[in-house]
Amino acid sequence: MLSPTQVSEARKNRLTPEIKKVAEEENLPPETLIKRVAEGTTVIPANVMRRGKIHPRGIGQGLKVKVNANVGTSEAFPETDKEKNKLDAAAKAGADAVMDLSTGGDPAKTRSLILESCTLPVGTVPVYEATSRARSIHGASVEMTTEELFSVIEEHAASGVDFLTVHCGLTMEALKRLRKRERLLGIVSRGGAITAGWMLHREQENPLYEQFDRLLEIARQYDVTLSLGDGLRPGCIEDSTDQAQIQELVILGELVHKAREAEVQVMVEGPGHVPVNEIETNIKLAKSLCQGAPFYVLGPLVTDAAPGYDHITAAIGGTLAASHGADFLCYVTPAEHLGLPGPEHVREGVTVMRLAAHAADLARGIPSARERAREISLARRDFNWDKQIDLSLDPACAAQLYYSLNPANLKPEGNTGCTMCGSFCAVKLVKEYLKQ
Repeated sequence: MLSPTQVSEARKNRLTPEIKKVAEEENLPPETLIKRVAEGTTVIPANVMRRGKIHPRGIGQGLKVKVNANVGTSEAFPETDKEKNKLDAAAKAGADAVMDLSTGGDPAKTRSLILESCTLPVGTVPVYEATSRARSIHGASVEMTTEELFSVIEEHAASGVDFLTVHCGLTMEALKRLRKRERLLGIVSRGGAITAGWMLHREQENPLYEQFDRLLEIARQYDVTLSLGDGLRPGCIEDSTDQAQIQELVILGELVHKAREAEVQVMVEGPGHVPVNEIETNIKLAKSLCQGAPFYVLGPLVTDAAPGYDHITAAIGGTLAASHGADFLCYVTPAEHLGLPGPEHVREGVTVMRLAAHAADLARGIPSARERAREISLARRDFNWDKQIDLSLDPACAAQLYYSLNPANLKPEGNTGCTMCGSFCAVKLVKEYLKQ
C-alpha cells in the first residue's frame, strides 16, 4: 500500500503538518496552499523518511522566493568534514535548502553527514554518485548500467533526500538539435554531460526518460520531489535560448504532466546564462510549457565577463527571473567558474542571492517583504541603528561596518546621523525644519 504524499493528501483536502507549517510561515490560508499543492503549482520537499525532522519549505506560486545553496566534495577536495563547515555557513546565512553535489571522496558518507546534520530540505544529483561508483567498478562512467543508476536513485530516496535532480529531458532528439546548431560551450551541465556521454557511447535513449514511470514509482514511495534538470542549459550568453534548450523544456513539460498524474511532486530547473533582455521570455515560456510548475533557476547569470563576481551577475538575473515567476534560486558564489567554494564563499553567495529573492518578493507583492522594508525605513528615520542592523539581511556585516565607520568620537551629537553626512544629514534637517 502506498504511503500518503503531500499531493495525495492535498487532493483529498487534508491538511498535512508540512502544509500547515508552510501556510503559517507564508501567512496564507491553509486551504489556498492545499489547492496549490494539489494542482502542482507549489511543492513542499519533505521525504517521508525525514518528516518531523526538517523545517519544511514551500516553493512555488504566491510564496516567498526560496534560495538553495550547493555544497559537496570534489576530486581535488574530497574531505567530507570540510562540507560540514560549508553546510553550517549556508544555514547561518539563511539558505532555505541545500544540495549535496559531491563527486569526490566518499559521496555516500558526505550525503549521510549532511542529512544527519541538516534541518533544511536536502537535494542531490544521484547520477554523480552513480558515475563515481561506475568508475570504481568498471573503469569508466559510460559503463554504468541502467540498474546501477536506478539503484543509486532508490538509495538516495531511502536515505531521506527530499528532492532529486534528474536529467530526464535530455533525449536523443534533443541531442540532434544540439548538433544542428553548434554551441560555443556545448553542454555545461555536469549531469547533462554525463548523461549525453552515456547515451552516445551506448547509442541508447536516456534511461531516465525511457523509464520515467520507474522513477515515478520511487519518488511516489518516498514522496521525493523530482527536480527535472536542465541538461542542455546554456553555459554562456552566446548559447542562450537555442533550439536544444527549448526542445528539452518541451519534454520536461510533458514529464511534469506525468508526474502530477502519479501524485509526485515536481519542479523544473532552468538556465543558466541568459542576457537580461531574454530572461522574461525564458521564465514565461517555462511556466507555460510546464503548466505552472515551480521553476528553479541557476542565477541566471546575465554576463560571462565577471569571474570573481559571478554571485553578483547571478543575483541580477535571479531578481529579474523571480520577479517574472521563478520560484527557487540556486545561489552562485564568487568562486563560480574558478574552483570549489569554501565556507566564506558559501556565506557570501547565500547572502547575495537572498538579497535577490527579497527584491523579487517586493516585486511579487509579498506582504512580509514590504513590511520588512517599511520597518527598516522607520528605524532609519528614527536613527535606531540597532534595529536597522537587526532587520538587515546580514546583521553581522551591517554591524561591523557601522561600528567601524562610526567611532564614538566622530558620532554626531545625540547619536543622530552618521559620518557620511554629519550635521548635513537630510533626515535630521527635515525633522528640524519641516517638523516631520
